[in-house]
Amino acid sequence: MKIGIISFAHLHAFDYAAALQSMEGVMIAGIADDNEERGKKYATQFETVYYPDFHELLNTDIDAVVITSENSMHYQHVLAAAKVGIHILCEKPLGVNKEEMEEMIKVCKDHRVILETAFPVRFNVPVKQAKELVDQGQLGKILAIKGTNRGSNPGGWFVEKDKSGGGAVLDHTVHVVDIMRWYTGAEVKEVYAEIGTSMFSDVPIDDSGILTMEFSNGMFATLDCSWSRNKTYPTWGDVTLEIIGTNGTVKVDAFDQKVTMYSNQSGTQWVGWGDDMNAGLLEDFVESIKQGKAPLVTGVDGMKAAEVALAAYQSFKDKKPVKIG
Repeated sequence: MKIGIISFAHLHAFDYAAALQSMEGVMIAGIADDNEERGKKYATQFETVYYPDFHELLNTDIDAVVITSENSMHYQHVLAAAKVGIHILCEKPLGVNKEEMEEMIKVCKDHRVILETAFPVRFNVPVKQAKELVDQGQLGKILAIKGTNRGSNPGGWFVEKDKSGGGAVLDHTVHVVDIMRWYTGAEVKEVYAEIGTSMFSDVPIDDSGILTMEFSNGMFATLDCSWSRNKTYPTWGDVTLEIIGTNGTVKVDAFDQKVTMYSNQSGTQWVGWGDDMNAGLLEDFVESIKQGKAPLVTGVDGMKAAEVALAAYQSFKDKKPVKIG
């Protein structure tokens, strides 16, 4: 299977490319990037062809494409790929407004191509095991979930709103909201948000947020989605969940598969030993194409999660809860 990559702008592009390169029967058939230096660098590293224009890549005989461009470019790249019949894995957030995301989903459906949203956390072993407990009914009725996705400010285009669509709230809300939806099968129906700008850095974009959500099944949830980790923190961030049910409570730490190492040279570092959730995501994408089935994480999943983040911004602007749907 021939798979191309559009842009190495996103931090996850390297991990996805490495996962593809390690898969049997899969070839990275080209990398398109409007940043020539960056594109040539990674094309050389992954032993493939560099294309300065993504249309050139899409006009080759590739079967699928991984889109890891700036958030504002997802719409253009998804539509272009779908219209020539190429299957798509798109980095999160799927889009920066609902209208664009609805059109992306429709065009992919009309052209019968797979659209998968890059939510690799679903493929994390602790997260999957908690899902099994919920599905088995061992926790009883889920009453509430407390989540965090706290990270460090990634800088670069992530803090340029015209390219990112938003700061920490858009960047970090979507992962955990997707897990909450996946666990419960319920939709967020109302959001209230408190959002801070330049709380942890001098950049004029939201870098902190606390969301309170009410779901269609009566459950409520909270989420800290802040870029609150400092530059010397051992890793980029976290994903934690505390699931409270009528029969029990479960705590999940998605990134706790690690060894803590201390040294005089570099201070505290975390050395991961666990599963590769990025590889799990790419394997699901490839298998979905081979079998002609829907991926575990669809374009609709991507839109539903992003809708919550967009509603959070509206809630903070209006200083009141915002209903969704």
